[in-house]
Amino acid sequence: MRTMKLDRINKKILSDLQNNGRLSNVELAANAGISPPPCLRRLRMLEEEGYIRGYFADLEPNMLGYEAEYFALVGLESQALDRLKAFETTVSSWPEVRECHMIRGGGDFLLRVVAMDNSHENTLTQRLTSTKDVLRVTTFPVVQTAKRLPGVPIQIAED
Repeated sequence: MRTMKLDRINKKILSDLQNNGRLSNVELAANAGISPPPCLRRLRMLEEEGYIRGYFADLEPNMLGYEAEYFALVGLESQALDRLKAFETTVSSWPEVRECHMIRGGGDFLLRVVAMDNSHENTLTQRLTSTKDVLRVTTFPVVQTAKRLPGVPIQIAED
């Protein structure tokens, strides 16, 4: 249960961190127009309340040898809850599966997968198609990404 009010200052802190997670508390405070101690208290509360799920670096896949990215639309033989959970557990353990979304319409899951090259992509797709309960897999290789933003839009309006 959320108990913290998201006022303009809290939204500014969230927006600034979403855009640059490396900002110091001093920079966050200055941007929000408050001093560092109350900014740090607000930041800790935002973390405790669950508004901030974590911090990470956005890495360049190509520089780490991952030259292919694709989405896989997966349909299962059964939509029984235990089968859906089992599939989630299985693919969530694969490091190349970067996102796993249960969806409605046209399939049961949409996965975002990274691979070193086409051969690796083929190996991962074969592994996916041979996974228990998988009925069909349709892959969509990414040719180019025009937009990729983290998080969600945050509207900062005067209270």
